[in-house]
Amino acid sequence: MSEQLSIHTPDGDFNCYVARPSAAAAAAPVIVIIQEIFGVNAGIRAIADGYAAKGYIAIAPDLFWRAEPGLDLSDSAPDDVTKAFAMYGAYDVEKGVQDIAAIVAAARTLPGASGKVGVTGYCLGGLMTFLSAAGTDADAFAVYYGGGMDQHLGKVAQITRPLLVHLAGNDAYIGADAQAAIQASLAGKPETQVHIYPGCDHAFARTVGAHYDAAAATLANTRTDAFFQRHLAS
Repeated sequence: MSEQLSIHTPDGDFNCYVARPSAAAAAAPVIVIIQEIFGVNAGIRAIADGYAAKGYIAIAPDLFWRAEPGLDLSDSAPDDVTKAFAMYGAYDVEKGVQDIAAIVAAARTLPGASGKVGVTGYCLGGLMTFLSAAGTDADAFAVYYGGGMDQHLGKVAQITRPLLVHLAGNDAYIGADAQAAIQASLAGKPETQVHIYPGCDHAFARTVGAHYDAAAATLANTRTDAFFQRHLAS
């Protein structure tokens, strides 16, 4: 069951795709799913639907609403890819963190919500999940190959909530030096895990993508499920 949620900010209102569990529950945790550079497309909506099937309320916000609301692009269409990278290049991540903070606040009081909120994201969404771990009060954060994380490691000291990071060993956008810096910055931090998936490239968890790796994606998703269950269930 899906619906739309409107979030109010000082800059205006924007919409989120919301998927709810089919079975009524007394109170369900919320997972905020942060898009790749391609908008809230079919792949992101499918991830939200998958979380709803597991008993969560899933919210997928429109990150690019200030520039072009409702963007829905394909990673297999060259023109869409060009446009997606242009949107990414112009995106204001600080405004994005503010938007995600507003979503987290709204999610805690949604009808049927337990008050617990997790955040996860992919590619740009992975970066935004990492930045949100430093800049919002959600309860747990799961990052999938967040491009540019290594440029924001000064924010690690601000992260106090559980954090899970998945990185592709052969990521074309997050090189070995960047991965080493990420691991070193997060090493020993309480409630923090970093997993490297050898031989995988960026977007290895995107089921319809050219770099999809079923085994690695299944392992990463299993780890994420256990992580959210541990930190959001009670």
